[in-house]
Amino acid sequence: MLETANAQGFPLLSLTVFLPLAGAVLIALMPKRHPLLDFAIAIMTAGAAFALSTGMLAGYDSDWMVNSPRAAFQFADPATPARWLPGGITFQIGVDGISIVLVWLTTLLSLLALLFSATAVRVRVREYIALMLILETGILGVFCALDLFLFYVFWEAALIPMILLIGIWGGSRRIYASYKFLLYTMAGSALMLVAIIGLAQWAGNGSFHYFDVIGGMVRPALDQRFGIPGTTFAMDLRVALFAAFALAFAVKVPLFPFHTWLPDAHVEAPTAGSVILAGVLLKMGTYGFVRFALPLFPEVAHAAAPWFLTLAVIGIWYGAWVAFAQEDMKSLVAYSSVSHMGIIMLGIFALNAIGMAGGVLQMVNHGLTTGALFLLVGMLYERAHTREIAAFGGLWSAMPRFSVLFLIILFASVGLPGTNGFVGEWLSLLGAYQAHPVWGILGAFGVILGALYMLSMFQRVFFGPQSELSASMTDLTAREIAVLLPLVVLVLWIGIYPATFLDPIEATSTVWAAALRAGAEVAVGP
Repeated sequence: MLETANAQGFPLLSLTVFLPLAGAVLIALMPKRHPLLDFAIAIMTAGAAFALSTGMLAGYDSDWMVNSPRAAFQFADPATPARWLPGGITFQIGVDGISIVLVWLTTLLSLLALLFSATAVRVRVREYIALMLILETGILGVFCALDLFLFYVFWEAALIPMILLIGIWGGSRRIYASYKFLLYTMAGSALMLVAIIGLAQWAGNGSFHYFDVIGGMVRPALDQRFGIPGTTFAMDLRVALFAAFALAFAVKVPLFPFHTWLPDAHVEAPTAGSVILAGVLLKMGTYGFVRFALPLFPEVAHAAAPWFLTLAVIGIWYGAWVAFAQEDMKSLVAYSSVSHMGIIMLGIFALNAIGMAGGVLQMVNHGLTTGALFLLVGMLYERAHTREIAAFGGLWSAMPRFSVLFLIILFASVGLPGTNGFVGEWLSLLGAYQAHPVWGILGAFGVILGALYMLSMFQRVFFGPQSELSASMTDLTAREIAVLLPLVVLVLWIGIYPATFLDPIEATSTVWAAALRAGAEVAVGP
């Protein structure tokens, strides 16, 4: 069923995925003590998961590849799919070069989010910690699941904790934001579930395992059509299934025009919630496109690519212009995510190896830089109790360490050469230009707008006449520097030596891009 480069008896991947869940259960069952003890247990648990994922990333064999997507997966657990529920539902997890870097990113940001929260969260601490750890397990499961129904279970398991984190620990409009998030994501999830069931029955002969389904999609079956009773409407089954998956993933990205839930969720979420939401939860959508929508329906993906490229470019430009108009720093970073996720989609729907590699690397880059920006804004809010840009001015002289770190992350966000943002954006735009020059050029001009709103905000907050509020601010503590420093180091590391993450991504992207071309040719003919 599954070829692996390094099959082993020790369930390293399962331990990484379920260790945070075990930590949440342990904290829930322990007698109530000082909140810092609960945080210490949670941080040690998240730290252990990060150490395990780092070991897997270091041990991932990028050179062990054959010309088959099936052979890309490593650390499979169990080695063969285990029957989980009746009806062809199995349990098996594994990672390839795309998912391993996202697993690593999830464990890193979860650890840093908990470190930040240790002093920022003061009410219902135990419940908060448990939800953060459950959320981590849900996201990790999404990136590792090799059964479509298992993927859906993890997908839903990741949504519920985030909704509760926003609704309980969020800002003044947290209930509105959490309900909006719930409605958007649940609507997309329902369509995805229908598509998963239909796909398993049609292509997988009743099996939900990923490779049973993808194997059944190879045969040309475009003549299979369905209609709505009482109408003359009929469409290809593959188009309908692709549309259901694509809508669910587009909402999660979020791709324009399905983005409206994101700014509200970001602004109202607690700082650590925003870090996880922007850093890895949005990547569930782009990962869904790469893992499911494109390889399962290659011919539909090629036909639909111009539409998605158009929406991606609109998102890049729209997010940038709206971000420029924001007066709240957190809202500005939220809208910048809409713009940056458009760049990722541009690379993915180039449907070539360069674009896909750039898009996946940019998923990691966006998680690092935007996660750092939300942490920086959160640290500022803890001191000033406001995020209004107009309230600050001359902050550099009052908080020099904070200012330097903010500037480095800002440079990465706008894609300055020497930072991680440049590498990911360049590859994404290059791939898009090679496949569709017009969209590549439009995307590149949209990226320039990112420098406009970020540098404008930086000038207003950190330079100019010093405001009374800025004069009263204190610089970063040792704990805050410890939270930010890993992200700053990674921003520069990837910018100078991207091969650490690009090697596994590129190896897998090359195989998947070739499979996409071959699948489209088989389906529609030479």
